[in-house]
This record gives sequence, structure tokens and C-alpha cells, in this order.
Amino acid sequence: MPTHAEMNVRPGVGLTNVPASLGLTLGLVHSHPTQLETGFSRWGGHFFYGVFDGHHGSRTSDFAAQRMPAEILLGQLDGKETDSDVRKILQEAFHAVEKGFFDSIDDLLAEKITLQLHIHGLSDYQAYTKFPDIVNQLQDVIREISAGTAALVALILKNKLYVASVGDCRALLVKTNSDGSLRIIQLTTNHDIYNEDELLRLSHLGLDIEKIRQGNKLGSLHNTRCIGNYMLKGGYTEFDFLSDAKEEPVIAEPQIQGGIEIDKSCQFLVLMSVGVYKSIEEATGTSQVNEIISEMVLEQFHMQSTLVGVAQAVVDKVVRIHHDRFVSGGEEARRCERRNDMTLLVRKFNQPFPNPLGSPLRPVSPLMGLHSPSDISQFKTGLSVNVNPTVETSVYSVYSEAASATVTYSTHTETSSSESSSPFQSSKHSLPLDSDGRLLPYVDFSSYFQLVEEAKLQGHLSEDFIP
Repeated sequence: MPTHAEMNVRPGVGLTNVPASLGLTLGLVHSHPTQLETGFSRWGGHFFYGVFDGHHGSRTSDFAAQRMPAEILLGQLDGKETDSDVRKILQEAFHAVEKGFFDSIDDLLAEKITLQLHIHGLSDYQAYTKFPDIVNQLQDVIREISAGTAALVALILKNKLYVASVGDCRALLVKTNSDGSLRIIQLTTNHDIYNEDELLRLSHLGLDIEKIRQGNKLGSLHNTRCIGNYMLKGGYTEFDFLSDAKEEPVIAEPQIQGGIEIDKSCQFLVLMSVGVYKSIEEATGTSQVNEIISEMVLEQFHMQSTLVGVAQAVVDKVVRIHHDRFVSGGEEARRCERRNDMTLLVRKFNQPFPNPLGSPLRPVSPLMGLHSPSDISQFKTGLSVNVNPTVETSVYSVYSEAASATVTYSTHTETSSSESSSPFQSSKHSLPLDSDGRLLPYVDFSSYFQLVEEAKLQGHLSEDFIP
């Protein structure tokens, strides 16, 4: 399967964006099971963006969204001049985040072994009959250590774009051709059991590919790469049809593209979760989903007066298309009985924004993250240091009815969670915070605070700004 998928489309009409803020965005959007995490940050002239789509709960997506920026932006890029150097940093970051996550669940892994010793030698029936509480507790532990996440990050460094991903989130770079038409370049490949290259990799490990195709899953997943999910990593031998593998079949090795020179032909970059493009595929049956989504955002770019309005309108339109297909009835409606949560993030390069609407700034701590469209709308280039005013970014997330505290849709969609989350509520699995609500550092943040103080002295940040 090719690394890049390209197609030509007619000139469209616009796109989404919100400028990046100074510092690391470590505390991010809502915390909720099976949620999606997004964020962006600016650090010493570098721009970093991410989408993290968790499965079996939000524990891994919370962890990865908080840890990934620190594995890339806290000095690791200093002195890195070549594309291969930067790609190596991104590769090492993915593996470091996964190692850190597994270290954080050591207590659960120990508990799993202890519980299994209590029922060792018993059949499943005997174990449940004699020790139902232990079996239920063991199932809960297995569910927690099965948590994992797809991850997609984009790094802009010295006017070059780098994209790294595992799983099924998608990145699209939209450029203009010499004749003015738009060219959509898919920078990511879905790492799942429908990818022939991934199936070939699994066959080389000794797995029966036909069984995987028939079962339509790899353990409990469609994805063949992710961060986390211990049961498909260190615990893969507990699955009968995976136990023949020579090594771990599900891996955290990222696919990396870049550096891609950001020139005048680059219009915008789109990062999205699987829920966005799958909803269009399910509702329309199209194979041209990248073209449809790009044209949607271009259209809304010319119709809306704010960047957040553009992003919100795009996601709202996707939800409406999916819902309308469901209520229309018939065989095709069955494809739309369920809908994944969605996250859409767009970075604008040279695409014009004809109807911008400015708004006053308020200082926002980068460590507190973005929690709602109203927060995002208040980020403007004046908050950052040495920001190119033509470079803007917008992020907007939508969750299904039961999970959303920011936006609620009347929808048929079912979810695996019944509780609603406040946009300012931290997940029970989030990393510990200090008395000021900031993450306890596991690395030295002194260089960050030094940059904040310099920005205050230069007048780029107000004196009452609290990092």
C-alpha cells in the first residue's frame, strides 16, 4: 500500500484554524472513556499538534497526550539539523511514551498475576463457580491494561512538516498545483487488519492471516499498531491465535513522513480521528472521503466569520450527514447505527481567510490546555512570541450525546459510556496535579518558565500571566 495517497480536486472555498499558544499543552480536552484528545503547543519556535484516539477507556490517550510533548519539545530537538535526526526523535518519543505508560501500570500487572494464581489450574467454568469475585476482578484488571490509543502528531520545525502516527487517525496536506487546482496528500496509512502491508508483516511473524481476516479483529482490535494495550503486547501469548507469533504482533513503531518543506503551495494541514472520515464513508459509501472532507472545510472557511465557527460547522455537518442517513431507513441505514466520537484539527498555512473576526485576548496558561470552543476562540497571534500571523490553527472536538459537556446533539448514536464529563474535569486516570492544577514535572521545566519570563519582559505576555 503506498505511503502517500494523492488526488486532484477542483479549487474549493476555505479551511479551519486557531493559532498555537506559547508553551506545552499538556492538560487537554475532556477526559472520558473512549474519548479523543487533541492539543497544540508552541515551544521555542516549534509547533506541535496531536490527536489521540483511545480504546478501552481514556487512560492511555490521557497519558500519551500529556507525555508526548515532553518527549519531543524539552531539548530533544536541540542541534538536530537533518530530517533523519528529527525522525529519530519522533520514533524514540513514541517508544518512550509507551514504556512510560507500561511503567505506570506495574501495579495492575502485578495484581493480574496475583489474581491468576488464585484460579490457576481451573477451567473458566470452575473458576467462575468457585471464585466469581476474583474472576470479575481479574476481568476488570484485564480491561484496564488493555487500554491503548491511536496517536497522530505533527511537528513544524524550521519551516518543515513532520508527521508521525500509529493506528487509524489521518493527516491530509492540501496544496495547490501550478494550475490553481488543489492536491490532497494523505500523509498517514491506516495500521489495521485491512492494510495488506500490515498483514504481510504479521504473516512474517508466523500468524495465520486467513484466521485474522475471518475473525475481522486482532485480539480485541482492528488496529495493528497503537500505544499501550498490554494484552496485545507483553500479554499476546494469552490469545490462542496470536501465541504463535515470534514477537509482539501489535507494535508502537510509528510511520513518519517528513520533512516536507512548507512553501507557498501548502494551503493547510488536517488532522482527524477515525470518527470523522468513517462517518462520511458509512453515510455515503464513497471512496473519495478525503476530497469530501477537504471541500467541506473549504466551503465553511468562506461561510463562517470565525475560525472556531469553521471547525464546528464541519464537524456538525459530518454528524448531520451520518444522522440523516440513519433516519432515512433501509439497508444502508444499518451502517450508521453507531458513530464514533470525532476530533478535527486544522493548521492553516497559505489558504486565505476572507472573513476573519478578531476577539480580545485573555492570558491562558498553556499547561491548562484547551477545553472548549470558547477557550479556543480567544487564542490569537498576539499571545505568542515571533508568530507568523498567516499561520493559524483551529481545533474542535465533538462527542456523542452522553459524553459531551460542551456540545450536545440529538442523535441515535450509542456510546459505551453513560456519564457526562465537565470540560474542565480531569480524568481519574490523568497524571497527578499540584495545588495550582499543574502537572507534576517528571522533567526539568526550568527552560519553559525562563521563556515565559522573557516573554513578559518583552511585552508579549501580561504581567499577571500565570504559567
